[in-house]
Amino acid sequence: MNLGGLGGFDIVVIGVVLLIILVLFAGIKTVPQGYRYTVERFGRYTRTLEPGLNILTPFIERIGVRMNVMEQVLDIPTQEVITKDNASVSADAVAFYQVLNPAQAAYQISNLQNAIQNLTMTNIRSVMGSMDLDELLSNREVINERLLRVVDEAVGPWGIKVTRVEIKDIQPPADLVESMGRQMKAEREKRAQILEAEGSRSAQILRAEGAKQAAVLEAEGKREAAYREAEARERLAEAEAKATQSVSQAIAAGDVQAINYFVAQKYIEALAAIGKAPNSKIVLMPLEASSVIGSLGGIGAIAKEVFGDGSGPAAPPRPSAGPRPQPGPRTTPVLNPFNPNSSET
Repeated sequence: MNLGGLGGFDIVVIGVVLLIILVLFAGIKTVPQGYRYTVERFGRYTRTLEPGLNILTPFIERIGVRMNVMEQVLDIPTQEVITKDNASVSADAVAFYQVLNPAQAAYQISNLQNAIQNLTMTNIRSVMGSMDLDELLSNREVINERLLRVVDEAVGPWGIKVTRVEIKDIQPPADLVESMGRQMKAEREKRAQILEAEGSRSAQILRAEGAKQAAVLEAEGKREAAYREAEARERLAEAEAKATQSVSQAIAAGDVQAINYFVAQKYIEALAAIGKAPNSKIVLMPLEASSVIGSLGGIGAIAKEVFGDGSGPAAPPRPSAGPRPQPGPRTTPVLNPFNPNSSET
């Protein structure tokens, strides 16, 4: 047979070359990174090809399953869950898994992702159904941990490692959400009232403690003032007693000026007390009082006659002239010397 001028030898060579190319194509396989290929010989699994260049026995061995060994994410669809206290909620999740044994993942389970998805959904209903609604909403980490442990244990024979299971959303019914909102509002109002009462109580306690300390300090101040006042009166009495003793000694020694000093001092103190009285612009002095002022000198003279002036013997006392008739009460307006704003009327 003549094909386009080619001889029989040429056709054989071409056939051999094509056969060699076909054999090489069938015997050399390249596995990308992140994948594993299973090899089957006459339909039986023999080995797993690693990433890189691999050689198979042409026409005897073939690639069985191309398995992705990178970590993959699988969406778990939303499903209804009945909690332990008969509350109906909707929940969905995501699961992360990785193929550790390609041969087991390829030949131990059919439709691997569908199997993991259904297994996770079943365990979500089981785990969440064993919890109350409040526990369900407040312990999401506990749910994730329990789901991961249960699902990972179940997929172990398939050569799969579930690395994470996360509950994405838990949606209670609308009426239940409204009730939870009212409960949360009431709880916050309760806490606010408690905090306000505690603040008022603390404020009252602080004010009472402040008043107590102020009263104690005031009492201590009064006691200290009374003590000092008593001490001052005691010192004043001692001074007056000493002055009286000195005057008495001076009078006994014949110093008539001491009598004048003593009488004048007491009289001036009495006038000062009268002048310091409130609403006292005018001081009405008895006529006898002015006479007493004028007779101070006379008192001194009498004392000099009684005790002498110290240079000679004392003169005998003059006989008394007897009681003198007392005039009627007369008063003389005098300008108050201790109140400069007073005026004579």
